[in-house]
Amino acid sequence: MFLNVGCVKVFSEFGRTALEEATKKGASYADIRISEILNEILTVKNGEPEAVNLLQTKGFGVRVIADGAWGFAGSIDINKEEIIKTVEKAVSIAKASAMLKKKEATLIREEAREDQYSSSFQKDPFKIPVEEKLDVLVQAGRILKEQSPLIKAAYAYYRGFRENKLFMSTEGAKISQNITWCGGGLSAIAVKNGEMQTRSYPASFGGNNATGGYEFFESFALVDHAKETGQELLRLFDAEKCPSGEMDLILTGDQLALQIHESCGHPTELDRVLGMEADYAGTSFLTPEKLGNFMYGSEKVNIVADATVPHGLGSFGYDDEGTRAKKVYLVKEGLFVGYQSSRETAVELNLGESSGGMRADSPLALPLIRMTNINLLPGDWKAEEIVGDTKDGVLLMTNRSWSIDDRRINFQFGTEIGWRIRNGSKENMVKNPTYMGVTPQFWGSCDAVSKDDWIMHGVPNCGKGVPGQVMYVGHGCGTARFRKVRVGLM
Repeated sequence: MFLNVGCVKVFSEFGRTALEEATKKGASYADIRISEILNEILTVKNGEPEAVNLLQTKGFGVRVIADGAWGFAGSIDINKEEIIKTVEKAVSIAKASAMLKKKEATLIREEAREDQYSSSFQKDPFKIPVEEKLDVLVQAGRILKEQSPLIKAAYAYYRGFRENKLFMSTEGAKISQNITWCGGGLSAIAVKNGEMQTRSYPASFGGNNATGGYEFFESFALVDHAKETGQELLRLFDAEKCPSGEMDLILTGDQLALQIHESCGHPTELDRVLGMEADYAGTSFLTPEKLGNFMYGSEKVNIVADATVPHGLGSFGYDDEGTRAKKVYLVKEGLFVGYQSSRETAVELNLGESSGGMRADSPLALPLIRMTNINLLPGDWKAEEIVGDTKDGVLLMTNRSWSIDDRRINFQFGTEIGWRIRNGSKENMVKNPTYMGVTPQFWGSCDAVSKDDWIMHGVPNCGKGVPGQVMYVGHGCGTARFRKVRVGLM
């Protein structure tokens, strides 16, 4: 491993050098992250390997506060001379920024800890031969493609990821972490008489991912599910069109996860609320006066930011400014009660503590407030009970498209597949399903949340910031029902 005992000792010396140099040059606060990232991406198209990539990023990043302003610099060369040079650059940037600062950069107090953290796994993904992984993908991809000549593209995916990093600060923190995750999935596109349909397993956009080992990827049994995925795709051509009108909507977890991501995860990021960040996902309608005073949803809706949940793609020991992982309520029994925050933004609203969500996607990037695991807590229902209790509605699953405005209020989602629900029975398949809504009204219409099918869903491609950063986050949820939602084209 990158941060074995010997490496920790060497890099600890580099870290101390950085912090000492920053203090000598006038920094009132400094921290350093030294890390290595391994990223394995395998893609098979139509039963043949299309991409076999093992990407490595190694380097360090230094944050400082000098004269009350932030400075940051990083480098891929991890040696004493480069560290001194980079610290000087970071302090110079801070002092230049201080000339235009409107207020002092202030951090809420956080206990400085010396600790180690490692995500658990049974099978190390990076010790499984590439040939073995590709064999699974090739078999699954060929079975999927062979279901019909109508299937024009059949994909099988695998991804393995590991980050090893050391964090140190002038406050006395010294934290080493090893985070490993992996996953994958299937998807296919078919065309018939000018109509295109797509179907994915176990989720769209590359499948599902979770912290853990190769055993998580194996649990998908892609070869066993390839035929079923292809056949369901072909049945979509003969399916009924999604009905249009106002009716009850049931979302399964793979779609609900993205709904949570877009309409709760992004708008509760405090840097967006304060106007410090607006790239990729805009600002937020959850402005400070609403905290503790605004009904975001019904009493059935309990949403948390939880970096401690097992197997969450957004789970870790500490964030990238040394804040220990924690569970924070964002919405409690429908009431908006919390933000995702940093040590600096927590001071702005006197929150008392950071939510612990500051992360960077590489050692060369500045940490931003990022989602951890934004979870809809389990309710009292079983998934089949929700269907059985619905007289007129649709059940939709697996995201196909989404659109939401830059304040996260008005949205429209499309899914790959759905079923008509009548008198408590799941009847005919429907194709090209869509639904739309207004965030607080939509969540306010939620009257049933399941408990028996609650699992973690991983989103490894959440974009934010300029220069753009891509972060991995998680969403725990099951099935939920929303009353009188606008479904279909209206």
